[in-house]
Amino acid sequence: MNDIWYLYILECRDSSYYIGITKDIPNRLEQHNSGKGAKYTRSHRPVKLVYFEEHDSGSKARKREREMKGWSREKKGQLINQFSSSALERFLRISVQ
Repeated sequence: MNDIWYLYILECRDSSYYIGITKDIPNRLEQHNSGKGAKYTRSHRPVKLVYFEEHDSGSKARKREREMKGWSREKKGQLINQFSSSALERFLRISVQ
């Protein structure tokens, strides 16, 4: 069983950011883009994955999610810009198949 939780950031069609947590990034990304994800992303599709980080429990991922949701757009953008695009490839290849 996968005990890894992911905190992820999506960039929406209007360049806004959505932050969430999941145990399965490719499935969650598909849900968001098919209109079955969060209410916010349903009206801001399509979305693309721009950042993620791994956590060993759901509670730690939720705590980090709450922290990051309080950040300014600029601070979120700086984090995303420092993130390796090669790290995203693992999930992007899976989600476009």
